[in-house]
Amino acid sequence: MQTLKIATAQFENASGDKAYNLSVIRRLAGQAARQGAQVVAFHECSVTGYTFARHLSREQMLDLAELIPDGESTQALIQIAREHDIAILAGLFEKDEQDRLFKGYVCVDKNGLVAKYRKLHPFINPHLLPGDEYVVFDLYGWKCGILICYDNNVVENVRATALLGADIIFMPHVTMMTPSTRPGAGFADPALWANRHNDPTSLRLEFDGLKGRAWLMKWLPARAYDNGVYVVFANPIGMDDDQLKNGCSMILDPFGDILAECRQLDDEIVVATCTPEKLQQAGGFRYRKARRPDLYRDILGQEHQPEQKVVWLEPMSERAKE
Repeated sequence: MQTLKIATAQFENASGDKAYNLSVIRRLAGQAARQGAQVVAFHECSVTGYTFARHLSREQMLDLAELIPDGESTQALIQIAREHDIAILAGLFEKDEQDRLFKGYVCVDKNGLVAKYRKLHPFINPHLLPGDEYVVFDLYGWKCGILICYDNNVVENVRATALLGADIIFMPHVTMMTPSTRPGAGFADPALWANRHNDPTSLRLEFDGLKGRAWLMKWLPARAYDNGVYVVFANPIGMDDDQLKNGCSMILDPFGDILAECRQLDDEIVVATCTPEKLQQAGGFRYRKARRPDLYRDILGQEHQPEQKVVWLEPMSERAKE
């Protein structure tokens, strides 16, 4: 394995405007390539937009979703990857030949589709079906996995992906700045974003507090540290439908340290170098080798009925229930 230069991006996506979002992906992918990145990662549903989908009927979702890899958006991503000779990871709503709907995330390079992943714990629209498998794939000699947003809240998903051999886990999100039962959570006032050039301080205080980055720092470094993996976190900034998001896209190493982080109040990419030596130097590597599955194999595998609740999404709008 050689060193690998990865970029992560943040940008303000437009709801349902694939052409615009792909144009931003093209621009930022070009910036990443010029900075020497071999890979660039974008957020969950970066091609389609995300939060607005809570209002869409099944028919509207089918109109928005695309086949992978034959749909126009995946083919456009492949073309962008070819233009800049860079691997690209990006998300969109997927439909299959039976018109089943999924939350998709793809990795493409100049030669085509490298990997496809379906979110295991979707919730933004009731017509989305959950994925049913972990995905680990090769990228420039590194083993990579993907877990989308809520998937990372279930720690077993991260551990399972690491045990399947992932050195790097891409974690695309649309997160933070929503109400929750945890102290300090809540929506952020969109007026702060509109006034960011005149008053960046007030916006940064909101973004970095418990509604945003401070909450992220409670758990994201732990996912990297406990499992001894690189984590590539990507999140939008700005307005996603009616919700303000705070970006903070970042790359963490297997020690849980931040190698690079987007800090501009705007579209941005940052680049970090992943070195293979850290994978075995990190504590997570030793802890995984010290596991005692004989103690908890039956405990972790016992029957359980999944129950997923998203506080800010309840009660779901009547339109989304149609």
